[in-house]
Amino acid sequence: MLGWKTFPFLFLLHMQLTKAFPVPSEYSEEKNAKMVQNYLEKFYQLPTDQNRSARKNNSSIIVEKLKEMQRFFGLKVTGKPSAETLEMMEKPRCGVPDSGDFMLTPGNPKWKHTELTYRIINYTPQLSQAAVETAIEKAFQLWSAASPLTFTRVSQGEADINIVFAQRDHGDNSPFDGPNGILAHAFQPGQGIGGDAHFDAEETWTQNSRNYNLFLVAAHEFGHSLGLSHSSDPGALMYPTYAFREPSTYSLPQDDINGIQAIYGPSNKPIQPTGQTTPTACDPRLTFDAATTLRGEIVFFKDKYFWRRHPQLRQVELNFISLFWPSLPNGIQAAYEDFDRDLVFLFKGNRYWALSGYDILQGYPRSIANYGFPSTVKAIDAAVSYRRKTYFFINDQFWRYDNERRSMEPGYPKSISSTFPGLESRIDAVFQQDYFFLFFSGPRYYAFNLIAHRVTRVARSNLWLNCRYS
Repeated sequence: MLGWKTFPFLFLLHMQLTKAFPVPSEYSEEKNAKMVQNYLEKFYQLPTDQNRSARKNNSSIIVEKLKEMQRFFGLKVTGKPSAETLEMMEKPRCGVPDSGDFMLTPGNPKWKHTELTYRIINYTPQLSQAAVETAIEKAFQLWSAASPLTFTRVSQGEADINIVFAQRDHGDNSPFDGPNGILAHAFQPGQGIGGDAHFDAEETWTQNSRNYNLFLVAAHEFGHSLGLSHSSDPGALMYPTYAFREPSTYSLPQDDINGIQAIYGPSNKPIQPTGQTTPTACDPRLTFDAATTLRGEIVFFKDKYFWRRHPQLRQVELNFISLFWPSLPNGIQAAYEDFDRDLVFLFKGNRYWALSGYDILQGYPRSIANYGFPSTVKAIDAAVSYRRKTYFFINDQFWRYDNERRSMEPGYPKSISSTFPGLESRIDAVFQQDYFFLFFSGPRYYAFNLIAHRVTRVARSNLWLNCRYS
């Protein structure tokens, strides 16, 4: 029987196929109550069966645990099982309790030595042995680059970290569940099974964006093997759900660097690594790279992320661009929705892509020269479509494109400030809503009334992400 010190960290799938904005399922009150009870017992230390009789006399415990869960996920803190709370509880997730930021494993276990060995006990038939060995080696390199740890592969004998592909019940008291669901688990540093990482042999392991990228899953699991628990930072490698990131350009995010260095100290290398931090909705300096509507939602792009704002749900979702569109680059610079064609166009540099819903159309990317831009235009700052015209904002000027004739209108470019009085700075992003153009410049947005032909409101950009305290 495994004790708490060797309880595995379960790494669960974030379902990539649920690309439509999720709508909470309807439950009976009894089923809701059971789900809340089970969820809080598993992840928020709500007293379990033997203590339920005492808990019934103190419903405030459930209220407080619900509030704790709601705070963790950034939901409205009510202490009640709201629709968005139940929706969050339904999502596939990790089997260990939640914690904030990077967290050390309970008891703060760590390896006493820094020169660690690993052994690949067996392989998946879906990849060549060389591909598996390369993925594992690169996964370890992420952690060695940010710490004094080194990792050496051995082919026989004892190793600190054993790597196994197994299926279903494989003798560690934590059976796998077949394709999807639980992808892998790992054990905290220690003797015997400590540090070992197990991967579900029934998953489809790949080197690319299809199914589950072995490098990404392995890198996450090795964080557990070194003593890290899960992070609540959605951009961290140690976030409990799976999201594809391009392996060839992937580097350890700052949250994970902070975590591994809190255990083992900084790297011995003269130049210390720095990683990207996840944008936060309530950062008063927050700026957007691009914005667009998409079939009733509003989408805001920032670096390798995007937020989805749905009119019927309070929570604004932060996702990786690569989770929805593995072939898109990070840093989308402009976007707009063509309502008549039910398409969304995304721009970066001199290329653009077309989306139908959340699907990239074949034949893209294409050159922005197709719109009639001269060769001197290398990139677009922002774009918006209104009444069969598309406005492209570049530096302090804008161009107007006729969507029906598929040609740029004569007489352009024109000055932004002369046509849109009240806008003096460069435009970062824009979208159209009702009779307004919502322009984003720096950390502020400007509501330009298309009827009154003037700016009628200026406020913080992150109000659109439901941040009321910026």
